Amino acid sequence: MPIGYWVRRLDASLQAQLDSTLAGVHLSRRQWQVLNTLGSAPVTPAEMRDILRPFNAADGGGGQERDLAALVRRGLVLLLDGRLALTEAGSALHSEATGLAEAARRELTAGIGADEYAMAVSVLERMSNNADRLASR
Repeated sequence: MPIGYWVRRLDASLQAQLDSTLAGVHLSRRQWQVLNTLGSAPVTPAEMRDILRPFNAADGGGGQERDLAALVRRGLVLLLDGRLALTEAGSALHSEATGLAEAARRELTAGIGADEYAMAVSVLERMSNNADRLASR
């Protein structure tokens, strides 16, 4: 099978696995990505769109706006001085979800050595960069 098949299959499996993992804390994969991004530092809405662009290709970003609005309604994210930031409840949920995601990642990578994992990520990154370069010609 060509690499595109395995990349799509892995992405679909990762989506299902992470959605299942995060369902207990009522988060989707994209909502988790928002919390995880804001766990590092507040960002502007434009920065958030750019950071999460790879996760939004399928719907043009409309889903990201709905997910962000849902996180705001739940009191997990707020807009302060033009920047999105986690609330105290958002920080607590981010910590809990991080623990769940890390446990799932350990299960997912069972039997895969650290150097094998690093090599796979490196190869996929280079292929993605090459594909982006070729697409922009």
